[in-house]
Parts: sequence; structure tokens; C-alpha cells
Amino acid sequence: MTTSPTKVNLLDYDRQGLRDLFVQLGEKSYRADQVMKWIYHRHVTDFAQMTDVGKALRDKLEAACEIVPPKVLFEKQAADGTYKWLLGMDGGNAIEAVFIPEATRGTLCVSSQVGCGLNCTFCSTGTQGFNRNLSSAEIIGQVWVAAKHLGNVPHHQRKLTNVVMMGMGEPLLNFDNVVRAMSVMRDDLGFGLANKRVTLSTAGLVPMIDKLSESSDVSLAVSLHAPNDELRTELVPLNKKYSIAELLGACQRYAARRPRTSITFEYTMLKGINDQPEHARQLIKLMRTVPSKVNLIPFNSFTGTRFERSDEATIRRFQKILLDADVLTMVRRTRGDDIDAACGQLKGQVLDRTRRNAEFQRRLEAGARNAA
Repeated sequence: MTTSPTKVNLLDYDRQGLRDLFVQLGEKSYRADQVMKWIYHRHVTDFAQMTDVGKALRDKLEAACEIVPPKVLFEKQAADGTYKWLLGMDGGNAIEAVFIPEATRGTLCVSSQVGCGLNCTFCSTGTQGFNRNLSSAEIIGQVWVAAKHLGNVPHHQRKLTNVVMMGMGEPLLNFDNVVRAMSVMRDDLGFGLANKRVTLSTAGLVPMIDKLSESSDVSLAVSLHAPNDELRTELVPLNKKYSIAELLGACQRYAARRPRTSITFEYTMLKGINDQPEHARQLIKLMRTVPSKVNLIPFNSFTGTRFERSDEATIRRFQKILLDADVLTMVRRTRGDDIDAACGQLKGQVLDRTRRNAEFQRRLEAGARNAA
């Protein structure tokens, strides 16, 4: 994704930011609304094609602004209809976004960082290290690319009905850019998605979950993957800093601010690791402390991993134990695994320019300070 150093990319702005920018350009703020419709409803990036915008304003925009979505390096379609796009960033980096079509909805999985510094042991994305946060333009640009490809028209021909921040990266470590992009996803002049149809998934940055509850009304998913601290620390190193008890406390506070809200807990099924009946019983005790539902995710293998997927019978036995205890539990259907587009398989191209653990700790400390 290459932008001019002298121009601002309009994809970097939510509605209020765009209105403020137009005022700075000496224009009426409502003109920004017109341009926003052209960008997100008609997928237009050439100001000259914006026919209800005066020529003087179009010339001014051409001189000072641009609309630059990520560049599609290639795309693949799986046998089940799942799409995966490899999108070029700067300096040889690339990210992946995945669209999952279903009978009643279409879900886009969006990345928030180039790589990831969390180093979860069962996730392919984490094996490449971390390069940088994505800008708001690079985040919402993934939605723009998919919407244009699909011929999505908000409020009329809607093929993209849900967005999940579950791609590469930890969204809460890129808080401001992610929140701004999610605002555009939910804006009627953007993609017009209902709040509940935009989901942010986190590995459990407790202070940032609290901050999110104060600034954005979206659905929350938590990557739990283990029912006790010892096992979760092995699988999700972030647990060393924020224990399960602390994480559930943040989830309780998030749900309390939103009546009738439930938190989704993601639980990857790893053969012989976290899939035994005693694990299910431990998980039941946790789920009774917060309005919740559980997504059981069959592990998706990748080169070099030591983990294996739990077999179907084990997964269904685990689900039955939870259901019998009145814990709403679903088994996620694996989609796009023939093109490495399934959960935990996204990799892209990441030039790891940091020592992952040092960078991760720095961002954790910065996130805690910013949330305070």
C-alpha cells in the first residue's frame, strides 16, 4: 500500500475526522458525507468520477487527498467458496484477509497488524514475528477491497454482513486505528453494519478491554483456549501478565455495560492438550461467572507445529458436557483450510524487524499506561 507523502489518504478517517478535514480545506462539513458515500457505497477512488461533487472541490481534493486501498497481490478461492486475499503493505510486507460466505451471512476476517507479537504456540501467524501496526486506512481498506470484489452495496445488495477482527495481529495493541476503522464499518455512510455484527477478538489485554467498553459498542470475543492458568500460560503467553481471573473480571465489566450482551470465548481443540472431560468441567465453572457462549475451534495444522487436531468424537463429547451444563456451545465449521485460510493459519509476508518478546513487552506496558 503506497501513498503519496504530500497527500492524505481519506480511508484513514471516520466520518467526524473526514468532516473536520473538509472544514480545514475551507469546505462545508456535509461535503464529506457525499464523498464518503462515493468511497464506501460505490467503491470509487477517482475524484473525477464523483459527479455530485462540484468541480472546484474535486480539484481541491485531487491536489490534497487520495483514496488508496491496499494492493491485491493475489487472491485464492477455496473449494467451499471461501476467499483469501494477500494484500501488499510497505517494505515487502503483506497481510491476509478472508471472506467466508454462508447461506444467511458473509463474514470477513480482518487483520490489525503486520504479524503478531503474542507468540501463541498453536497459531501460525505468530511464527513470523511482528513488524508494525496497520493504519486505519489499511484496516478499513481490507473491507473496501472485499466489498468491491463482492459487489457489496450497503443497505441494498449486502453480501458482506459481518466483520471480525480475528485476522493477523492483536487488535487491542493497535487500539486507536482499530476503533476508528470499526467506526467506519458501522457508519451508515460507511459499510452500515450493526454493532453486534462487528466483533473484536482479543487474547486478553485486560486494561484495553475496559477501554474498549468505554469507546466502542461492538461484540467481544476472547481467545481463551484453556480452562486453567497453568495450561493457558503454556498456550497463550499473555496469561503470565493477565490471569484468567483478571480476564474474566474485565469480561464481566464489559458485559455489565451492555445489557443482554454475551461474550464469545474461542477455544481451539488440541488433541490430548485441552480436550479432556476434566477440561470441559473446569471451563463450565469459568463460564458461569459471565454471560457467555463458547466456540470450539478444530485446530488447523500448519508446517512445523507440534499440535494435532482433536478428533470429531472428542470434540462432540466436549461440546455435550458443556451443553448438558447449559453452556451455549458451538463447533466452528472449518472453512478455507485447503488455501490456508482457516482460523490460526493466516501468515501473509512479515519482515520481522523486532525481537518479538521485547517488542511485545514494550507494547503491553504502553497499552497499560494509555488505558490508565
